[in-house]
Amino acid sequence: MKQIMIQTKSRSYPVFLGSGISSHMDDLLKQVLEKPSKILIMTDRTVYDLYGNKLEKVLKKLNVDVLTYVVPSGEASKSFETYYACLTFALENNMDRESVVVAFGGGVVGDLAGFVAATFMRGIPFIQVPTTLLAHDSAVGGKVAINHPLGKNMIGAFHQPHAIIYDTEFLKTLPQLEVRSGFAEVVKHGFIQDKSFVEQLMADIRHLDEITDQQLLWFIQKGIEVKAAVVAEDEKETGKRAFLNFGHTLGHALEAELGYGKISHGDAVACGMLFALWVSERTFNRSFHYETVKKWFEQIGFPVKMEENMDPKALINRMKHDKKTLHNQIRMVLLEEIGKPVLKPFNRETLISLLNEWKTEG
Repeated sequence: MKQIMIQTKSRSYPVFLGSGISSHMDDLLKQVLEKPSKILIMTDRTVYDLYGNKLEKVLKKLNVDVLTYVVPSGEASKSFETYYACLTFALENNMDRESVVVAFGGGVVGDLAGFVAATFMRGIPFIQVPTTLLAHDSAVGGKVAINHPLGKNMIGAFHQPHAIIYDTEFLKTLPQLEVRSGFAEVVKHGFIQDKSFVEQLMADIRHLDEITDQQLLWFIQKGIEVKAAVVAEDEKETGKRAFLNFGHTLGHALEAELGYGKISHGDAVACGMLFALWVSERTFNRSFHYETVKKWFEQIGFPVKMEENMDPKALINRMKHDKKTLHNQIRMVLLEEIGKPVLKPFNRETLISLLNEWKTEG
């Protein structure tokens, strides 16, 4: 088992990473928490059917009441209605400030459960137990939120977990779409911080169904370390942390415009990263080997262009609700070079022109 410390101004906490470590979750929780009054496991239907009984059994070793709330699988559960229902369940079951929320699932569950923990009685502890590759990114850093029809993650808080327990055994039952979705965030970490990491990924990872356990641990650990370094410097996203949104300006717009859950987060971000690379080449007049990256993405299975019927004007309207937008200017994360991201403002007309050109030529 590996242990990575996340340092933030509000809290420092460990990430426990390894295979089979969830079987010892009762012991791991004792390292980071006093005995809680109650434990609320928040999970989705898919994860609960696979692993719910096993986790309940482990946590009951702590001799406390263990409650479970199961939400429907998918992005649609990051809604105000589901959030409200979770709070109602917590209140009906007499949870208090000594209670703990365990977020057991992927990014959707982590965001939802974390926001419940952040707001229930003005904030109670929570533990992230990721079950997807994508969650290696979303579980670290304390950003928790729900969606609004006008924008993704627009209602939320910063609420750091007390620990992250990342058992890679859970990843073995992931469908290929979910593996690909998480791998997009791995690639993103390389683009914003480590050129050699990107080059090694491109050399070693050609087909996601051929990833070895050793490779999986390697790039999960690397991704967590990149995220940890950024969060330590900028916990509340006032500066450098915005660089973690490389590919997300267009990615979030695609998710919202298509309807949450119609495209995976990772596929949308991958498409957004390609657009950001293409714009970076034109903005800074240098090559990022766009065509080579595009061919690699295509081999991995990522979408490499927008759907033909996608209206750039509609996407720009979605981008205007992006949290990086200031004074009505949309700010994109671009690359001056790999490992050197920058925030670049664009007006509406320029971005519409770029999207139209990329759609036909990129």
